[in-house]
Amino acid sequence: MGYASLYPSVSSVTLNVMKILITGGAGFLGVGLAGEFLNSEQNQILTELVLADIAPLRDSVLAADKRVRSVTGDLRGLLKGDLLNGVDGIFHLAAAVSGECEADIDAGMRANLDTTRALLDACRALAKPPRLVFSSSLAVYGGEMPDVIADTTLPMPQNSYGAQKFICEQLIADYTRKGYVDGRSVRLPTVTVRPGKPNKAASGFMSGIIREPLAGVDAVCPVDPQTGVWVTSPRYAARGLIAAFETPPEKWGSRIAMNLPGLSVRVSEMLAALKNCAGEKAAARVRVEIDDTISRIVGGWPWRFDTARARALGLTGPAAMDDIVAEYRADYPQAVQAR
Repeated sequence: MGYASLYPSVSSVTLNVMKILITGGAGFLGVGLAGEFLNSEQNQILTELVLADIAPLRDSVLAADKRVRSVTGDLRGLLKGDLLNGVDGIFHLAAAVSGECEADIDAGMRANLDTTRALLDACRALAKPPRLVFSSSLAVYGGEMPDVIADTTLPMPQNSYGAQKFICEQLIADYTRKGYVDGRSVRLPTVTVRPGKPNKAASGFMSGIIREPLAGVDAVCPVDPQTGVWVTSPRYAARGLIAAFETPPEKWGSRIAMNLPGLSVRVSEMLAALKNCAGEKAAARVRVEIDDTISRIVGGWPWRFDTARARALGLTGPAAMDDIVAEYRADYPQAVQAR
């Protein structure tokens, strides 16, 4: 994906970074981040990019790059080895998704909370505290909320995934206060369109109702089309994470998590964008079948945000849902059926 060409400001180097670790590095967002570092000015000072994941790396371009080291296994086990030796920066993306966490609280706690605690304690043992960017989520919000969410709005998660993300934010803030890491938590909107197969995230349908019809496959929308959602694209998500990493501490400011800019849309507008970009035939492949569990989870998330803090750092979100669909079609042409 061509992040650097779209976002030249991302290429400015503010750290003398030599070794970067991406947990969840074999996932689509981890792969996108890795590609950005290798294809932008960061590659002039990057000596090693470690991609750690419980799944193997399947991206042949990254696997062929001599600076990339793919490590496969449970992160808590990997941390007992040399995974953090010489690490300057960490992007902590590894996590169990919302549907999994709601179905099995123990699995979610192990994958999200226990693993994050283990990572932080391993960082604490290092001679030089690394800079750590944590990918949090809008799922930390819920319950009685104002019409527009700000960075300072009190999180009140209504599901296990959101609760685990919020606890991790607080752990990172406290370890930063103690000087064990230079931590920054970034709350991502729902990232769409994700390539590949559906996952167990409650938000997964937001990719499926675009991705599957574009591939000529039927898809189910499990929520009322009037449901409002807060979304961004993979390119904008990568830009936000990298900007959080590159921002000097004095500019980053508060240890409160930062909300990334996104796009406020109703699901019906997502379906309209599919029709605009791919025609009536693709749009007709989506049928509405309400799933009460998914509707409850997604319907409890906010979808309007004030992201003044992120915008002060020069970050923006997608202008329209049509642009997000067009980005996916451009980045994954092999997954799109001819119109």
